[in-house]
Amino acid sequence: ALEAVIEQGCWSPVVRVGEEGEWQAKLLKADGTEFEVHYQGKCIARVNWNILGTHNVNNAMMAIIAAAHVGIKAEQSAQALALFKSPKRRMELLGEYGGIKVFDDFAHHPSAIKTTVSGLRQHQPKSRIIAVLEPRSNTMKMGVHSDTLADSLADADDIFVLQPEGLKWRLAEKMPNAHVFESTDDLLAGLLTEAQAGDSVLIMSNGSFDGLHQRFLKALQELDDTGAES
Repeated sequence: ALEAVIEQGCWSPVVRVGEEGEWQAKLLKADGTEFEVHYQGKCIARVNWNILGTHNVNNAMMAIIAAAHVGIKAEQSAQALALFKSPKRRMELLGEYGGIKVFDDFAHHPSAIKTTVSGLRQHQPKSRIIAVLEPRSNTMKMGVHSDTLADSLADADDIFVLQPEGLKWRLAEKMPNAHVFESTDDLLAGLLTEAQAGDSVLIMSNGSFDGLHQRFLKALQELDDTGAES
């Protein structure tokens, strides 16, 4: 479809990225935190940053190419990316207690959820990943993503999902392998029972999730403090 649009006429330079393009990204680490920038078959820069996921590698490549178009060398862009700080709620590590890491991400539709979980899997290959999701967006509530949501969480080892008010479909019917809860209190209790040292808990929502992030962290800290005292 995109090629058809370009064939109709494009008055700006067309740059192709990927296996058959003049620009390519070569991953040095599977989680995307280190990669080479290739142009016309030659490595012209190397990016080492703290941002996870191949989708973010793609974003970085677009920024590098756009900068190159106005005369900024790829090496300079790579240096700038090394200093880039991820915005809040983008695979943000909120804390770690009792050997359990808690991450927060804004992902709220299947494609974003899939790349987020996959990015964490690549970053934490030996960790058990517990994905926690609040299907809160309007398209989620209407059931637009009901047939693709389960697949987007396939890289997670365990799944905890809230069945919020207003959701017009039953999560348990579409996600038989997930733990489905009617309230955040019940979800929190289940999560505290299940999580153990070595786990990475990824909480995803485009809202506050009824304060679940901080409530979970506080409970983990209290359990950790109790264990230390005993």
